[in-house]
Parts: sequence; structure tokens; C-alpha cells
Amino acid sequence: MPTTLPCLWFDRDGLAAAQHYASLFPNSSVTSVSPGPDGSPLVVEFSLDGRDYVILNGGPGYALSPAFSIQVLCDDQAEVDRYWDALLEGGEESRCGWLTDRWGVSWQIVPRRLLELRADPDPARAGRAVQAMLGMRRLVVAELEAAADGTAR
Repeated sequence: MPTTLPCLWFDRDGLAAAQHYASLFPNSSVTSVSPGPDGSPLVVEFSLDGRDYVILNGGPGYALSPAFSIQVLCDDQAEVDRYWDALLEGGEESRCGWLTDRWGVSWQIVPRRLLELRADPDPARAGRAVQAMLGMRRLVVAELEAAADGTAR
């Protein structure tokens, strides 16, 4: 069976990015670095909690965009806050739990509770949670729950 893995095109600094990402996620590491003609890292392979990725330091020919993002499903608000703060450092906030890190990679930092609220069998309750999400930058579980319950301020 063939294997598929995402390959992210970086201008440069792919090794620094992969090392940073691997330091944040459990069971993660940089697994291989292949040098280019000038000896600097050209291809960087890394794993984030068992999922493999590749970075190609291909130069300025292409730019990353939010059309590709990495979604991080978090168990609680503390996890949301930890990943949000660590990945946002030097980057830029967006809406609905999205951010772009300092290397231009887009991330969605999503509490699992949001997925549960979106799937609520009561469409009004699910809709209120989604409306609340649309107004947030960092997702806040307590605010999503309050909105779903109709008790948000």
C-alpha cells in the first residue's frame, strides 16, 4: 500500500521549524535531514506524535498559505492555550482557532469539545456554538459551552 505524507515548501529554516514543532508535541522528533548542494538542510523529515511530515527548503519560489493547515485537536482549555501560545510566538492570530506561525504554516487549534457541540442533535444549540466560534480568535471552551447553552453574555 502506498504511503502519503504532507510536504511543506519552505524558503529556508525548515530544520528550525521541524525542531520547534517536535519539541511541542509528544512522541515527536526530527527523523532525517538531507543536505542540499551547499550543505544546508534541503529536506527535513519529522514526525508529530506518529504522523510523518516532510519540509523542503526549496527557496522563495512558493509560499505557504492557509489553504493547507494542520489541525490540533485538544482535550481541554489548558491544551488549547499551550499549543496556541507556543505556535503563535512570532506568528499571527486569525479567526476561529486559526493562527499562522512564524514560518507561515497555518494551524487550527481546536478543542474536542467544539466538535461535540457542533454535532449536538439540537440544531439551535449547535448553531449557537458555531456562531460563538466565528467571533473568536483563540477558542475558549467555557464560552463555547455558554453560547451553546444560551447563557453567553
